[in-house]
Amino acid sequence: MPQRRTVTSRSQEPRRRFAEEVRELRERSGVSLRQLAERLGWDWSTLGKLETGHTLGSPEVAQALDRHYGTPGLLLALWELAVGDPTQFKEQYRRYMLLEAEAVSLWHFAVSILPGLLQADGYAREVLAAGGTKGEELAQQVEARVGRRALLVGEDAPPFRTILSEAVLRTPLRDAKAWREQLEHLAEVAERPNITLQVLPQGSGLHGLVSTDVMFLRLLDGQTVAYTETAYHGELVEENREVERLQRAYDSMRDLALSPAESRKFIGQMLEEAPCDPST
Repeated sequence: MPQRRTVTSRSQEPRRRFAEEVRELRERSGVSLRQLAERLGWDWSTLGKLETGHTLGSPEVAQALDRHYGTPGLLLALWELAVGDPTQFKEQYRRYMLLEAEAVSLWHFAVSILPGLLQADGYAREVLAAGGTKGEELAQQVEARVGRRALLVGEDAPPFRTILSEAVLRTPLRDAKAWREQLEHLAEVAERPNITLQVLPQGSGLHGLVSTDVMFLRLLDGQTVAYTETAYHGELVEENREVERLQRAYDSMRDLALSPAESRKFIGQMLEEAPCDPST
């Protein structure tokens, strides 16, 4: 097979391409990072990190740069491709990430850790750091993880059900402010029409998923796959018989959970009990 001809010298890797385009547009405009930062009212070092690929920023940043350079939709589209690029995740999760992005509905159970789709920035950072990730890799993995939240936002967002073991909500972060922000985020997403959040009380007793985090994905072709996970290993389950076995355990466990309304009230109580940030 002949090698693919490269039309330009720019990267075909989404994250790097976004950084290259941001830098190219600024250099063509003839301004320095500090001058651009002054015009936009931002920290110049943040813009510098965009150009080096150390951060992707937010969709608002991409839209503001599009407006500034008169490139409507270009940088935002590149930002979306970079955020959704599965290669930013560790190799063992990449196939799952591709399927997650294509799923028409998702349902989930958490034993001790919130699902990545619901993690606020501070929570994601502490969880990943506890697993040994650090330095620049930590910053990139946090950004990749919280970027997944975009999947559940918008008119076309798929329905998502999560059942959280009470232990998830009884295990606070070391950072009291970050923990309060996480609880506030949960309270907010629990009100969204496409998200159903339930809490499984500790007194519910043993059940078939007592030690297994699991996410079910229903795909466009009607197939359902499952992804099971521990702190050190994740496995994509595609064999119908195994998926059915996990689904039955999930359905039995769901019957033990609090209703969505009761669960929202439970999270509200957790917020009332959470310590306030001493600096406020």
